[in-house]
Amino acid sequence: MPSIPDKFDADSKIKLFESQHIRSEWDAEAEKWWFSVLDVVAVLTDQPDYKKVRNYWKWLKKKLIAEGSQLVSATNQLKLPAADGKKYLTDVADTEQILRLIQSIPSKRAEPFKLWLAEVGSQRLDQLQDPELSIEQAMRDYKRLGYTDNWINQRLKSIEIRKKLTDEWKEHGLQEGPEFAFLTDVIYKTWADKTAKEYKQHKGLRQENLRDNMTNKELIMSMLAELSTKEIS
Repeated sequence: MPSIPDKFDADSKIKLFESQHIRSEWDAEAEKWWFSVLDVVAVLTDQPDYKKVRNYWKWLKKKLIAEGSQLVSATNQLKLPAADGKKYLTDVADTEQILRLIQSIPSKRAEPFKLWLAEVGSQRLDQLQDPELSIEQAMRDYKRLGYTDNWINQRLKSIEIRKKLTDEWKEHGLQEGPEFAFLTDVIYKTWADKTAKEYKQHKGLRQENLRDNMTNKELIMSMLAELSTKEIS
């Protein structure tokens, strides 16, 4: 079974299946990729005729709606370049939606992804039963990506401190989302003089986790800031 990438390449195009490319567009505001649904359908159905691909997608949308799936309503539209060099509006979906789409189409090419998703789902259920498994998995993942033991220890400590801070915010009635993001930006401003988004841009990051790309010193500064915030709160 081919390995599944942990994160997608930050290119204007993205290779999902063998040598075929899927047209994509980076959304800087939402900080996520949008992928051409028709391209994904064409690859999965092994159909080069885009007229037939459109008909298949039209049929599949009706089928998904009848099944109560929210996938169709969640798709967006963007102008992407076509074979003639011009840009046309086409249905696009984000990473999560594309993975759901893959599960909806019977295809040998999709089988590795379906097996991978099933494995991830099984692991997640185990982790919900035993949270310690999540920590062990995180350590293995960081180790596999080449992080040092010292950095990994700092990173896990930063996760613990962040969790205690967000629990404190929740106890005071604050909501996850915009309120958490605003307060996080205030904390980053105190030690980095940048918001979280500005700091990611400074490091040249897109979808990557900011703290996973921090040095030991940066992690310590971030932890001290959040620990101080919690104590003040």
